[in-house]
Amino acid sequence: MVRYTIQRIVYMIITLLIIATATFFLMKLLPGSPLQNTERLTPEQQQIILDKYGLNDPLPEQYVNYMVGLAKGDLGLSFQYDNRPVTQILGDRIGPSALLGFQAMVLGTFLGLLIGIIAAIKHNTWLDYGSTFLAVLGISIPSFVFAGLLQYYVGVKLELLPVALWGEYKHTILPTLALTVFVVATIARFMRTEMLEILNSDYILLAKAKGISQTSTVVKHAVRNALIPIVTILGPMTVGVMTGSLVVERIFAVPGLGEQFVLSINTNDYTVIMGITLFFSALFIGVIFLVDILYGIIDPRIRLAGGKK
Repeated sequence: MVRYTIQRIVYMIITLLIIATATFFLMKLLPGSPLQNTERLTPEQQQIILDKYGLNDPLPEQYVNYMVGLAKGDLGLSFQYDNRPVTQILGDRIGPSALLGFQAMVLGTFLGLLIGIIAAIKHNTWLDYGSTFLAVLGISIPSFVFAGLLQYYVGVKLELLPVALWGEYKHTILPTLALTVFVVATIARFMRTEMLEILNSDYILLAKAKGISQTSTVVKHAVRNALIPIVTILGPMTVGVMTGSLVVERIFAVPGLGEQFVLSINTNDYTVIMGITLFFSALFIGVIFLVDILYGIIDPRIRLAGGKK
């Protein structure tokens, strides 16, 4: 198991290096430059700035300098924000995105599991049909559509919550709800499918034959085993909720990583774009690694198989 864990860590580092390399060269292929909107600068001033950031150096030299800085934890300086370090920008922006993502995942996971379990237990009833319809609806409609609907009906019509902006906790409620819909729908659909399969399995039928109550059978046996595929999707979904909040953050004027990413693309701020891309990549890979570890905790058979390997 230790050898397996070390191998996974090495693979994670290699994957990040590949992503960093690909992102660097793809950024260089983009048309335009970070100075394309600075009409007030003379050509001489633009050359001075390009020399300062090393953008006039040969491409291999720029790549080596960037990778050396990356190894030291230095993601470079922003072109847009007065030479501010990219790490500082990420640190300032991560808070709102993390808060929205955390709230959406906690609320969405709880509601999704609850709806999925009820739908499976009440199979072929109106509760099952209703939850399935809502799950399909939640997966099919993009989160930015729900964001607009929430703004209009809850914010404008009912005037219950702020339409946008950031500052107080109430500003987080509508963006969180907009992101939660997809999480609830996805988890409910997966949970219902897994629960139906497990409730019809032999060991569940045997437990019922022994006279074990339905509540005990569902909670102790069915739900635990059904959680394994749910854990599989929770990791990528967590990152997906944060990265998927790009448009939602923009709609609600949330000063998070999503909004920063969109702004950086508009201004060709190479270093910030690469920094955010690497951050999300590292987060995604790290979550996948943690999911593999959780497998072993939830299902001992997987842990034993990993140890033998």
